[in-house]
Amino acid sequence: MWDYPRPPAVRRSDELVEVWFGGQLVARTRTSLRVLETSHPPTYYLPRSCFADGVLRPVAGSTVCEWKGRADYFDVVAGEHVAERAAWHYPRPVARYDLLLGHVAVTPVSMDGCFVDGERARPQTGGFYGGWITDRVAGPFKGGPGSRFW
Repeated sequence: MWDYPRPPAVRRSDELVEVWFGGQLVARTRTSLRVLETSHPPTYYLPRSCFADGVLRPVAGSTVCEWKGRADYFDVVAGEHVAERAAWHYPRPVARYDLLLGHVAVTPVSMDGCFVDGERARPQTGGFYGGWITDRVAGPFKGGPGSRFW
């Protein structure tokens, strides 16, 4: 991941990506996007259409990414289980990132499990980042102690 570019790159992926929450499979796709940025493990963006009905509940508030634009958030809901602000999307991404339109990212730390081709992804540390760490990527990754200003 130290070979990943800055600004980030977006790459199509045909890997099997699955997201589990509240004991349910809430999303599954082979048409995800991987955002690759220096010092970060990949963040997976899944087509909004691959999420189960009612799983994504829009919430107030947004953040701004210096590269992609304004991100709006969702709670992830499965039955009685709610992961607050655990998913986000770019409703009007800047032109360079318009491929992200219609895609949603989730943070693995808030889910029961996020899987890439059957491997459980480990969450990027730091509480803010949405990277998915698999055996295919090597750190160190931004988010750990002492990495705030990398």
